[in-house]
Amino acid sequence: MATQHLISPIDGSTLATRDTATPDQIEHALSMAERARAGWRATPLQDRIALVEAWVTWFESNADDIGRELSQQMGRPIRYTPNEIRRGFQERARHMSSLAPKSLADVAVEPKDGFTRFIRRDPVGTVFVVAPWNYPYLTSVNTIVPALLAGNTVLLKHAQQTLLCGERYSEGWSAIGGPEGVFQNIVTTHADVARIIGDPRIDFAAFTGSVEAGHAIQRAASDRFIGTGLELGGKDPSYVRPDADIAYAVGENVDGSFFNSGQSCCGIERVYVHADVYDEFVAGFVEATRSYVLGNPLDDAVTIGPMVTAKAAGSVRAQIDQAIARGARAAVSESDFGAAKRGTPYVGPTVLLDVDHSMDVMVEESFGPVIGIMKVRSDDEAVGLMNDSKYGLTASVWTADTDAALAIGDRIATGTVFMNRCDYLDPALAWTGVKDTGHGITLSELGFGSLTRAKSFHLKHL
Repeated sequence: MATQHLISPIDGSTLATRDTATPDQIEHALSMAERARAGWRATPLQDRIALVEAWVTWFESNADDIGRELSQQMGRPIRYTPNEIRRGFQERARHMSSLAPKSLADVAVEPKDGFTRFIRRDPVGTVFVVAPWNYPYLTSVNTIVPALLAGNTVLLKHAQQTLLCGERYSEGWSAIGGPEGVFQNIVTTHADVARIIGDPRIDFAAFTGSVEAGHAIQRAASDRFIGTGLELGGKDPSYVRPDADIAYAVGENVDGSFFNSGQSCCGIERVYVHADVYDEFVAGFVEATRSYVLGNPLDDAVTIGPMVTAKAAGSVRAQIDQAIARGARAAVSESDFGAAKRGTPYVGPTVLLDVDHSMDVMVEESFGPVIGIMKVRSDDEAVGLMNDSKYGLTASVWTADTDAALAIGDRIATGTVFMNRCDYLDPALAWTGVKDTGHGITLSELGFGSLTRAKSFHLKHL
């Protein structure tokens, strides 16, 4: 057992202190999940859907309190945090509920005289979700809700930085009368995470986080024949073509770069702009970036808060320093924001020009409020640069030509291609990635696939 301290990035105060689970408590949680399986699997799907809907409604009714608590935990401005519940969380949960009757129904095959044949989608058993801090409800709901709808029991381990979010899940589950053992929250060490994944009562592990931690999750599962879903971040590119609506592209790219202080897996991390519109785009981007208000996220006037920790902020500043040392120029820098201060999580939005791929800021994940803008002269050059990455989560193309966007999208190694949009997860589409972004699919009709196993029925009539 260890002790975890939740430190607020706002002022360094301790928001919560929790002891991690003892071996006996972990054993109890696993046993509870296993015992609850049969009853939950036998619960009619419409009853499972109704319970999920009640859970979502409970979250919505508490969105303001949850939002304030979330701002305190990880620093996103309070003007935005309640919307994590009111928009994305409820949208994804309800969409998966709407898909469940069709997606979880038996799969019919062609008729054959004298036989009844079909494929049933059985729940895998118990799903272990290891959730991150940056969007603690949005990322976790992607697996928790479809896993429960499919008839699985769920064990949630939330990030230390947002451990109160796991407690909110449990609070809501109890408030709606959720069956005991079907959903549980647990506070554990990293070593205990590996041991839980290695336990035969865990049948699927879902993780969102760093590549390094993703490898650890994969190693923990390597001696067992269970599935893993890994979303490990990205270096998502944006390409602005000469026929783009520049004013619109500027606004969307600025928001996609700096929302949540740039701490988004699918946020824009590098921008390529055609030479014909480069100057116009950069001028607009710089002006829009300077309009941000950096400060205490509990202030309604603040539009960008601190990063999650001083250590994370230091990593971003190191990328900026390296880029400038190698010839980049800061068109917007920390000096433009009075609240920015080195050694603290308060990092001012930074816009770098004259960048290239010798700089970490253009090839390594930044996960912070910095963006490099690079001039290109053709679609081919843009595609080559967009693919010059070890990640592949999303990519956006800004253009009036749908055919061009489709042609470019076909050539980009990525899980999602956007045209005239960015930094958004549509629950009707598969959320997936390639290369070091990881593997697995959440949401859409395909999102139930890893949370169920096929069972064929071949019945011969005598």
